[in-house]
Amino acid sequence: MKKIKQYMNNKYQTLVLLSCLFAVVVVGLGAYTRLSDAGLGCPDWPGCYGFLTVPKHIDDISTVEQNFPGAVIESQKAWKEMIHRYFAGSLGLMLLSIMIYSIYRFKTQAIKRPKLNDITPVKLPVFLVVLVIFQAVLGMLTVTMALQPLIVMGHLLGGFAILSLSYLLYLRIKHQPITSEDTNVIGYFSWCLVALIVLSIQIALGGWLAANYAAPHCSGLPLCSGDWQQTFSFLDVFQLPAASSNYEYGVLSSEARQSIHLVHRFWAMITATVILVVALRIFWQSRCKVIKNSALLVVGAVICQILLGGILVYWQFPISIALAHNLMAAMLLLSLVRLSFYIHKVKATLVKV
Repeated sequence: MKKIKQYMNNKYQTLVLLSCLFAVVVVGLGAYTRLSDAGLGCPDWPGCYGFLTVPKHIDDISTVEQNFPGAVIESQKAWKEMIHRYFAGSLGLMLLSIMIYSIYRFKTQAIKRPKLNDITPVKLPVFLVVLVIFQAVLGMLTVTMALQPLIVMGHLLGGFAILSLSYLLYLRIKHQPITSEDTNVIGYFSWCLVALIVLSIQIALGGWLAANYAAPHCSGLPLCSGDWQQTFSFLDVFQLPAASSNYEYGVLSSEARQSIHLVHRFWAMITATVILVVALRIFWQSRCKVIKNSALLVVGAVICQILLGGILVYWQFPISIALAHNLMAAMLLLSLVRLSFYIHKVKATLVKV
């Protein structure tokens, strides 16, 4: 019986870990779809021109011509969008399976060992499924509203939220032993939360930049080339695009997009400073190897992200580097979630003691 339970526990952890990996892939595919201008490769949702795959047969194309007059099927873009949807749908099914099993496991523990009810998280898997449903609605609106920037930014943030919470769930069920004597770092949990908020704002600004196609409008280093001081306007950063039938390639003025890009860079400096200060202070104060390694991982992720940002601008925004910049933002978020989790775990352990 114990072997069966251990087997099921291992399968559960494997499924949660697999959902984390799938979430990374979905975030990467979403970024690649957006960066390669394939967001409207399929003008409908959840299928593509009314089909579950990209239509290619003569009869299917005839049906498309009837239902979508004047439509031109760009198979390459359409497949990028559909592959992203397939992976996103698979991730949703994984998280649904995790939620169902978590509820079952929690009820079993509640009957047999009431004091251990907190071993299997239930609220987090349920919230993840709710978040996936909301994310699916945003995905639909992204297409039906022709890449409206607010929807695109919300969709990007939703993907990052699902990724970080999936990883948090994995950390909670992994049960890695950690020392309870590291009293020096328990006061830094609040600072980790501040760093997470600052980073979330930076990710949102990056999403707003991408949604408005503002990257190429600031090509200099460390700031934009030309007389940007004369055109910069903080109000333009939060300017909502005018109503349009299609927001692909952006509708804001060049000056507004340059301002959006500059604010993203300014906040990046603040973000890097805050995270580095917090992570380095934790590294110096901690006596726990796990926390020290977690802090070093955060520092390494920040340095890599800064370098990728500089290379991205210097090489004039190639898709490969832009994709790496997006994925490194995800890795930085996960590393900070990991550091925050372990410090909270130490704090909770000391409170129990």
